[in-house]
Amino acid sequence: MVTTVGIKDVAVRAGVSAATVSRVLNEHPAVRADTRSRVLVAVAELGYRPNAVARSLRTHQTRTLGLVISDVLNPFFTELARSVEDEARALGYSVIIGNADEQPDLQDHHVRTLLDRRIDGVLVSPTDGASPLMLDAARSGTPMVFVDRWIPGVDVPVVRTDGRDAVRDLVAHLYALGHRRLAIIAGPAATTTGSERVDAFRDALREHGLPLPAKYIGQGDFQADSGRRATARFLDLAQPPEVVFAADNLMALGAMDEIRARGLRVPDDVALAAFDDVPWFVHTDPPITAIAQPTGELGRVAVRALIDRVEGRTAASVALSARLVVRRSCGEPEGSNP
Repeated sequence: MVTTVGIKDVAVRAGVSAATVSRVLNEHPAVRADTRSRVLVAVAELGYRPNAVARSLRTHQTRTLGLVISDVLNPFFTELARSVEDEARALGYSVIIGNADEQPDLQDHHVRTLLDRRIDGVLVSPTDGASPLMLDAARSGTPMVFVDRWIPGVDVPVVRTDGRDAVRDLVAHLYALGHRRLAIIAGPAATTTGSERVDAFRDALREHGLPLPAKYIGQGDFQADSGRRATARFLDLAQPPEVVFAADNLMALGAMDEIRARGLRVPDDVALAAFDDVPWFVHTDPPITAIAQPTGELGRVAVRALIDRVEGRTAASVALSARLVVRRSCGEPEGSNP
């Protein structure tokens, strides 16, 4: 039979009142140092664990945050989740993670479940901007921060990456290499990242007097299979593109698979670039040129913004900068970059 150690047991062991034990555990400043020391020794000796549920009823806080990400299998979101969890733990919070799997209904299920569990606040990377539940939660005053993606017009702080300059750098790099027919595999138009990356690519091409015809825009869903299908359509054109730019890492993987399945080579026959750099891009043959987001910092900043909202402080939107990482998948000379 397991005996539960209570706050009164700690008080008896330390020779103080239960109220004093409570003040020590809640880090109240009006406790003498020697008393605090005796209480903490008693806590350690008895193995006392404070009742988190009871504490949440008193303080109306659970010290728990929610995180709803779009796809846990996408390396970008995996790294984002890890940085969120690490930062939250360092600041005294736990995190419950829900994977929406790019499905609006599943996203809403996770958000509803988290709110029912009385979490203090939630980070969300929305799968689209048409969820009534998300809109109601944001407008009801629930502490919320959008991360990576956002819902336009909703008054919620957004922590994201601004990739426009990096896309401009990529197109300038491709133009300098002599490429003129550039295609893009886009993400879902219902997501802000899906539409924004196409707009940035089109604007960058325009700066060099290059068009982006409809035939060079492939519709993807941020999954590898869609990257493969879009690339197959590009390669079946009478005049296929010289470059395929995938708007995320998984679609880039699908594009490479299709190129190789046809007996073609990267970059000799088709150049390849991607948004969202991942560690394994260094190990592909050839290594893939990519736009790198500061994913770890994105998660850390998002957590701090959410905790500011939870604790009653103002939180502003933040846009971090992406950067171009040049490798050999676009025709760079051997050894120009790792």
